[in-house]
Amino acid sequence: MTHLEKIEYAGIDVSKSHLDLAVDGQTKVERYGNTPEGCAAIVAHLDDARLVVVEATGGYELEIVRALQARRIAVSVVNPRRARDFARASGQLAKTDRIDALVLARFASVMRPAQTPDIEDGQMTLAGLVDRRRQLIEMAVAETNRLEHAGEAVAALIGKHIAYLKDELASLDAAIALAIRADAQLNERRSILQSVPGVGEVTAAVLIADLPELGSIGDKQIAALAGVAPMARDSGAQRGQRHISGGRSSVRCALYMAVLSTVRSNGPMAPFYKRLRENGKPPKVALVAAMRKLLILLNTLVARNQLWKPMIQYGC
Repeated sequence: MTHLEKIEYAGIDVSKSHLDLAVDGQTKVERYGNTPEGCAAIVAHLDDARLVVVEATGGYELEIVRALQARRIAVSVVNPRRARDFARASGQLAKTDRIDALVLARFASVMRPAQTPDIEDGQMTLAGLVDRRRQLIEMAVAETNRLEHAGEAVAALIGKHIAYLKDELASLDAAIALAIRADAQLNERRSILQSVPGVGEVTAAVLIADLPELGSIGDKQIAALAGVAPMARDSGAQRGQRHISGGRSSVRCALYMAVLSTVRSNGPMAPFYKRLRENGKPPKVALVAAMRKLLILLNTLVARNQLWKPMIQYGC
């Protein structure tokens, strides 16, 4: 390809050492080093491109995405599974770097995925992306609930909207992961959180975005902020039951899903949960207690800047 050719849609397959560039409508794929020089050469070729699709590859895509965005070239970072599903639907079952680049270029032209927000360092950008993710999930749940009473024609329209929301959610997940990896401090915190079995990418992102105090305040305070600290309901001589109250619902939901995962997979919270159940605690009470214990563990790890290790007792 020459710089004079009009380029509208392109795809870049990313690996640690190189970048494979393909343009929709062309069969030639050009390889560049995944280096500042290679990124600069690609940007020069794509200066007038309408949209460039890049597959999320655990951070190796960060430099080329930054270079494209700095030149104000629209770029969309997509989940690899989404690109692979598109390839299969197109009848492309083989997989090589060259083929992947061509698939991404075609994906850009046909699917027109949403542009990834500009990468900015800091907590505020991540918080906005995580909040938008929550909104998309709420919309998808609402649409799914509407299917139950929808007629055939309306159900088809709802189904199309749900599929669209799922695609948007996949793109947003890729953008969230990219935003975290773009900030050294946030990326380090992510590594610490995800070192604990049961804490996945989504849970880590929510905790980083919505609980920035993690690791900087005491255990009781962090539990109260998250809304997993038992609150007294006493009056005079009467002693009421303790219930959780207030706090940040997004954090509670993330902790709940993490505890379910670790309990079901016999992770670090499983023995604690099992002991509470054997002592007669109701399932919901035991789960909340495990959520609080997990949060305190994470608070301790972040404060100490340590990865979780299974044989160490953390005093929580």
